[in-house]
Amino acid sequence: MKEFFKFVFASMVGMILSFLAIFILFILFISVIVASAGSDGNVEVSANSVMHMSLDYPITERADKNPFSEFSFMGFESKKTLGLKEILSGIRAAKTDQNIKGIYLDASSVSAGFATIEEIRNALLDFRKSGKFVIAYSEVYSQGAYYLASAADKIYLNPEGMVDFRGLSAESMFFKGSLDKLGIEAQIIKVGTYKSAVEPFILEKMSEPNRRQVTSFLGSMYDHFLSKISESRKISKATLFSIADSAKVRDPKDAVLFKMIDGLLYKDQVLDELKSRTGINKKKEVKSVSIEEYAAKGDKDNSTSSNRIAVIYANGEIISGEGNDNTMGSERISRAIRKARTDDKIKAVVIRVNSPGGSALASDVMWREVVLTKKIKPVIVSMGDVAASGGYYIACAADSIFAQPNTITGSIGVFGIIPNMQKFFNDKLGITFDGVKTGKYADLGDVSRPLTEDERLIFQHEVNKTYNTFTKKVADGRKKSQAYIDSIGQGRVWSGTEALNNGLVDRLGDIDDAIASAAKKAKLSDYKIVSYPTQVDPFKSFFDSSADKVRIYFAKKELGDNFTYYEQLKSALSVSGIQTRIPYNITIR
Repeated sequence: MKEFFKFVFASMVGMILSFLAIFILFILFISVIVASAGSDGNVEVSANSVMHMSLDYPITERADKNPFSEFSFMGFESKKTLGLKEILSGIRAAKTDQNIKGIYLDASSVSAGFATIEEIRNALLDFRKSGKFVIAYSEVYSQGAYYLASAADKIYLNPEGMVDFRGLSAESMFFKGSLDKLGIEAQIIKVGTYKSAVEPFILEKMSEPNRRQVTSFLGSMYDHFLSKISESRKISKATLFSIADSAKVRDPKDAVLFKMIDGLLYKDQVLDELKSRTGINKKKEVKSVSIEEYAAKGDKDNSTSSNRIAVIYANGEIISGEGNDNTMGSERISRAIRKARTDDKIKAVVIRVNSPGGSALASDVMWREVVLTKKIKPVIVSMGDVAASGGYYIACAADSIFAQPNTITGSIGVFGIIPNMQKFFNDKLGITFDGVKTGKYADLGDVSRPLTEDERLIFQHEVNKTYNTFTKKVADGRKKSQAYIDSIGQGRVWSGTEALNNGLVDRLGDIDDAIASAAKKAKLSDYKIVSYPTQVDPFKSFFDSSADKVRIYFAKKELGDNFTYYEQLKSALSVSGIQTRIPYNITIR
């Protein structure tokens, strides 16, 4: 009888928890539907308004269409986020909106790579050409946030705040020690002196060739960083270098002394200045609209032309199959390119690449569609924060390639990793394996034992063949000799500026420059922009990814700032097949 009541009680608890989970999801579902219905893009902007920009969320290439992505799992907090496309559109629209008198940039946190920041910064500089103001304010400026803020007319800092200005550093994580403890050997097959994607698995620190390449591209990015701040703040590069090198800004007053900022103000004082600039009585509230609300109005395309330019967003790690908005699936992207090629209204194609690379086979599938499209209509590539290895593979066939000076690109190299987990299974878990096979190589790649010399030669042959194919296709696309591409390849990573100098890219510029180039090449003066691939259906996305959201929520809660390392290790251990990807996860700060 006691067991019966235990069973009944457990069943009741299970039913209650299931009902509660369903109820919570139902409330969340209804809340988002109501919120989405209320956001129809008809945002009214009062005269003498300020557009408020606070980019304290990860900035993707395009805004997520999933309305549920704006809610935290446990808190039901809603925060609308924008992609780079929508941010640039909002700034462009505000430039010509008579009701918007200026932009207030809250630079407390900027979660974006330097090339993304570059595009937003350039948009702010262009906005200022209208005669309107940009004021930046923060309690703490990170180096990325300060770089963005340096585009403003005025930069203000909280009197007790801080400006982080110490120079750029690049850091990578190495797993060899962990693998040794687990008894796992990473068996490496690669081509390229600089192809250091494998280093985290076999070394405990950077190799000298890797250190040279990182020193080179980081130095190039830092030179651009200082040059642009120098132009905006009217401080010599030498002085800026000295300030950073000696960490001279150790107190808020130091930032004023060295003219890094224009003044130390509290938030209420900044608001008073905004009121003064917009002609508002100090007793009244500042008239403002957030860029998230304002961008909902859209960047109106008044063209009546039937001509189109397709912008194809190729974003994330390259994999075979469909992928999603954050992963570059070869089927999804190649289908989008094919659709743009066969649509007679589309006269030119711009491919926006933001990817560290991935599967060599998947990269080749997309490369083929680029080649076929180029035969019919212009194809221009615009590179984002990263367009390396497999990301460069799909770009190399284009008519022209645009990159930002601080884009990370190149990494023309190939590698494969086959783990030998024999000691892990035998010594750590007490598991042994035995079996039969019908041929010498029937169990090729079996992780329960080390590779034989013959097996290693087979894999090395495949890697060499892929590298030869890669360099040949780059050579053909860039109209260079294969020997030259090999000399600048070898897995070496370059900044956008370095890539311009060695011929891997054609021009420095942003996505608007790439679109303008595509229009010119197609001889278009009037056209509409259409975006591909179609973004994932928001409701399907919610139900497909709800389990992942729960997993990620609790992982972040438990690991905090270390969650990024967990993600890197998880990604590293999931690598399979021949890869064309950037050396490692590069953290620049």
